[in-house]
Amino acid sequence: MNQEHSNNPLHGIKLKDMLHSLVEKYSWEELGTKININCFTSNPSIKSCLTFLRKTPWARTKVENLYIKECL
Repeated sequence: MNQEHSNNPLHGIKLKDMLHSLVEKYSWEELGTKININCFTSNPSIKSCLTFLRKTPWARTKVENLYIKECL
């Protein structure tokens, strides 16, 4: 494994896959209470959330941290 990625638990995991896992584990409603982001609480969809998370680093970090904590 590349030294640069050896300490990154998210290496090789796509944001879309993270989001699918979190939505499967929790519902959109519960995910919206865990991370208070409008894309999770107001008419959520994978596509709209991916668009938002790719443009908003602070929100993506929250999703990644929850994924690491709950799904890995």
